[in-house]
Amino acid sequence: MTPKTMKTVLLFFLAFIFCQQFQSQTKCSDADSDILYAYSDVKDSYESNNIYHVKEYAYKSLKAFERAKPKLKSCGCETSYNLAFDAAELLAKVEGTETYEDGRFYVKRAREIAKQSLIELDKCTAKEQQETQEEKNEDIAIKDDNLALLQNEQVKLKQQQQELKAKEQELKIKLAKQKEKELTLKKRQLMASYKEVISSNIKSYNEALKVCGCDKEIINTNNEDVSTNSSIENIKAHYLNNLKTLSKTYLSFLETCDK
Repeated sequence: MTPKTMKTVLLFFLAFIFCQQFQSQTKCSDADSDILYAYSDVKDSYESNNIYHVKEYAYKSLKAFERAKPKLKSCGCETSYNLAFDAAELLAKVEGTETYEDGRFYVKRAREIAKQSLIELDKCTAKEQQETQEEKNEDIAIKDDNLALLQNEQVKLKQQQQELKAKEQELKIKLAKQKEKELTLKKRQLMASYKEVISSNIKSYNEALKVCGCDKEIINTNNEDVSTNSSIENIKAHYLNNLKTLSKTYLSFLETCDK
């Protein structure tokens, strides 16, 4: 399960715990999941680092708001409905934007409105549930059952949070290993490039010596490979010193030929 999926699960568990404090579902509670999805997706959109993901999650959030609007209208939660309407209007503009900054401009505003819409929905749900609670006048035994259920769900939530932390740690380890592999590959490519340059220089030096009538030949005596455990800077220094040594040897041979 990915961290984003886990985040959605946690959101629904929070909504579930809140609803379990009361004995019956209300009309406005039908919109809970849609508003939660809308808020979660608009947050993902805002946290995205490219225009494509900004648009993708903004579209998902827009669709969730569209599903929620008739439910909010039906249950009479006007404030939450109006906020959902405004958020949807903003998100509908994201698809037509061309830059990352323009897309996030609308998403940022929609995110704040979505959060307020969720708060207002909670108020409506709480009000309806309180009225239902008062009408039914449930006895203490049922309330104790609900308390036990709430505590059980809190335990489950804690377990989910622990699993999420474990997944995050596992992801960090995988990313660190991947980064290490990429760095090793970069070092090997750098070493190969230096070796190619050194080989090319030796060939050019020897051809020049031959043209100049020198009977000497440059041989690379420092061809020991540097370890990939070395830093990029040390690798560069190793091969640069090799190149400098070859250049000095070449110049000394030329001077000898002149004499």
